[in-house]
Amino acid sequence: MKNTEISWCHHTFNPWWGCQKVSPGCVHCYAERLSKSVGSSLWGETAPRRFFGEKHWNDPLKWNAEVQAEGERKRVFCASMADVFEDRADLLAPRARLFRLIEATPNLDWLLLSKRPENFKALLPASWGKGWDNVWLGVTVENQQMANKRTPLLQEIPAAVRFLSCEPLLGVLTLELTNIHWVICGGESGYRYRPMKARWAAWLRDQCIDQGVPFHFKQWGTSRPKESGRLLDGRTWDEFPTSPLHGDSFGPSAPAILCESERS
Repeated sequence: MKNTEISWCHHTFNPWWGCQKVSPGCVHCYAERLSKSVGSSLWGETAPRRFFGEKHWNDPLKWNAEVQAEGERKRVFCASMADVFEDRADLLAPRARLFRLIEATPNLDWLLLSKRPENFKALLPASWGKGWDNVWLGVTVENQQMANKRTPLLQEIPAAVRFLSCEPLLGVLTLELTNIHWVICGGESGYRYRPMKARWAAWLRDQCIDQGVPFHFKQWGTSRPKESGRLLDGRTWDEFPTSPLHGDSFGPSAPAILCESERS
């Protein structure tokens, strides 16, 4: 989707639709609700996945050409309706095609967010090496248990940018952010949403400030996402990491990096 309303990216792209719930953050999965609203049943171990044709796969090529002409990089969230690192035989071919597409779109920064970092080593392409310059690798850490489990697995994978998505934030988190370049925070939205407490978000922000990591506050979360608001302690927090392709240099062991919001 071009020009998404998600505050931390410009576009979204899904190589397929469908997934399987693996942790507490999945309980009220917005993507599952959306797929059911259009008549698709795509969630679960035995459920099918929905695949797409050439027109869909050509969209990022168009975005890449636009960026090349305009000169301003764009961030692409992949995949909002799936998990790129779900390990199923029917996903081998589309995942390989996705990585070929990422290689063919060097003007786009691809944000790969997963709840399955245990599969990174096996499912990243053989040419991954020290990480691809235009791929930001992230994991969802909705509570302390998932943070303890997933963050170390992300920290050991070489990547241009490593990030944590604390959404839906379901409790207080204490994080050790070495080798992490960015943290996103957000509350759960939709029917039966689980409220996020202000002190949880503030504590997360304070840890990012103390450890020199950019912090992005997406939303509070309510039954009506567009009405939830984005202010935390009276201001927006729209910080982003700066990738090497933006002209700045930082290594995989340097968590303190420049925020876009701090440039002016």
